[in-house]
Amino acid sequence: MGIYLNSRTAYTLYKSETEKPYFVDKSRMLEELFPLVQTGNNHICITRPRRFGKTVMANMIASFFSKACDAQPVFQNLQIAGAEDYARYRNQFFVIHISFNELGGRCVSYGDYIDRIERKLIRDLKKEFPEADIDESESAADVLLELYAQDDAARFVFVLDEWDFIFHQDFITEKDKREYLLFLRNLLKDRPYVLLAYMTGILPIAKYSSGSELNMFSEFTLATEERFSEYFGFTGKEVDLLFERYQKKNGSSGKVTREGLQDWYDGYHTKAGERLYNPRSVVMSLTNNNLGNYWTSSGPYDEIFYYIKNNVDAVKDDLALMVSGDSIPGKICEYAATSRELRTKEEIFSAMVVYGFLSYENGMVSIPNREVMNQLSNMLGTSL
Repeated sequence: MGIYLNSRTAYTLYKSETEKPYFVDKSRMLEELFPLVQTGNNHICITRPRRFGKTVMANMIASFFSKACDAQPVFQNLQIAGAEDYARYRNQFFVIHISFNELGGRCVSYGDYIDRIERKLIRDLKKEFPEADIDESESAADVLLELYAQDDAARFVFVLDEWDFIFHQDFITEKDKREYLLFLRNLLKDRPYVLLAYMTGILPIAKYSSGSELNMFSEFTLATEERFSEYFGFTGKEVDLLFERYQKKNGSSGKVTREGLQDWYDGYHTKAGERLYNPRSVVMSLTNNNLGNYWTSSGPYDEIFYYIKNNVDAVKDDLALMVSGDSIPGKICEYAATSRELRTKEEIFSAMVVYGFLSYENGMVSIPNREVMNQLSNMLGTSL
């Protein structure tokens, strides 16, 4: 077992998640991935705001497909166990699972960051394929190609979490960003060893990849694609079930109301129009028996605040209306959030939709719920 290749980490973390009192079973998503793994050379990127369950789903996918250990004790009681091809796909594949938000103890440059990833991956490959002739001085992509040339059964499912994390680190330059895109392209594009590359993050890849670097990915965002929407965030029916568990557990000592959950954490929308709750905040509220602000912010949020504070394109006027409860007409292009500079109101609001500060539905943008309203008020202070 390795750090990235066939690691037990995803299984351990997902098993722990399934044992929590407010776990929601979204394992049916796996069935949608079965045909992609079967045909091979498929690439999907799913982007959602922070705390929308991306890492939980990545751990689920890695633990289900990986040969690392038998995950039957976890999945036998989940919805996916009823799928026709459940046994055919469970724990049958080499899985490379990388969380790109891990910097390591001495990471002060892009070179440190990417060298650490490649070094650990190549070490895992040598351990898994001891008879193979592996040159550690080569890139991970070259090593994988050599393995496939020696054995065409050496094909992999890649699960890549928080792919855009590195873009928000202080030590990363524009040149580093371009090199990182080339690293991903070299690792994943048109490679016979790739069965499936499943990638997640906050920001879509469109603007980062100005040419054809990552055009092999099909992107699924909250506002533009309906597919996979039900697996990220909680639906109203799921929150109803969680609230029933909460009532049974807390009885008369419960301080959280169903109406309060909707007021505080509802308000996001899928392309199909279904309303979604922030899953982490719902779980934290029920666990803590308290309706409160569980939003966390840093990094890119500060960049948005800069543009708001400087009133780019008079954006503060519309935000003031939204704080009072109004919805504002807005043309949203999600990829604008990856621009180096946000020059217009539409670009700022697009970024705020991607980060989860605003919700978008039928051509209108609004503040989704009380939790975000409070966060905006705290962030902006007297700026409004």
